[in-house]
Parts: sequence; C-alpha cells; structure tokens
Amino acid sequence: MLGWDSITATADRIASEVRADKVPDVLVGVLRGGAIPAVLLAHALGVRMVRAVEVLRTTADGVDAVKSAAPQVANAASLGDLTGADVLVVDDVAGSGDTVARTVELVRTAGAARVRTAIFVVNVDNWQRPQNPGQALTYIGAVADGWVVFPWERP
Repeated sequence: MLGWDSITATADRIASEVRADKVPDVLVGVLRGGAIPAVLLAHALGVRMVRAVEVLRTTADGVDAVKSAAPQVANAASLGDLTGADVLVVDDVAGSGDTVARTVELVRTAGAARVRTAIFVVNVDNWQRPQNPGQALTYIGAVADGWVVFPWERP
C-alpha cells in the first residue's frame, strides 16, 4: 500500500524529470487509475490541458484481479485532436506494459508529434515487454515486485 506522501513525492520527482526534458503540451491520463496521477502531474508542471482515455486490462477491482487478454479501449475519441502536440501519457501502474503501449498507439493515431510516458509504479513481476521497463517507459516513479494498492483505491 502506498500513502499520499509517497504519491506526492513521486509526482514531484517525475515532474522534475519531465520539466528537464521539456514540459508537454497535453497530459493524457489512462482511466481509471491514471486520472489522479495525471492531475497531480498537471498541477506540478503547470499544464492545463489534461485529457483521459479508458484503456482497461483488469476486469475487476482488488488484488490480483483477472485481466483480459488484451487492453480494452472505450471512447478513444475522448483524446480529441492531438495533431503536433507533445503528449505525456500518465498511468498509476504498469504490469505487462500492454495498457500503456496501447494508449501510446491511440495518442499517436490522434496526431501527437511526441509521446512520452510517466508511470508511477511498475510491477516487474508482471512485465512482459521485450525490453526492460526502463527502456520501454520514459519516466518511472518506482518499481514493485507485486500488486500495488494506491491511496485512492479500496484495499
């Protein structure tokens, strides 16, 4: 379980790294879990344009919830037109890496010129991408060896 102090410290650290690499035009929170981290980063970076898209892999709430075979996308049109934008995709946790990879595809399809990712916690027990998380993701807040419960979730 992570507490708010840990989450805000992670947001501040990621924001500092992002700022050093150029503040993005738009933040995209991956719903549901990435919404709160996206807003925290938006405030820390002074970015007013925040969008959200629902890309889900888990089929229920709770520790070790069952996952669908592939990320399910709802309302990709909520991204709007991102033509030429520098976009930061934000999510609370990356397990297999499939959800963030699918979201990056959606953002590129919406026209983004540059796409970076910020993940608050990577669950390395579930990581399935060919490259390690540090190569596949732009900014990583922390690494965990199992399920993570965030303060906005019910344990």
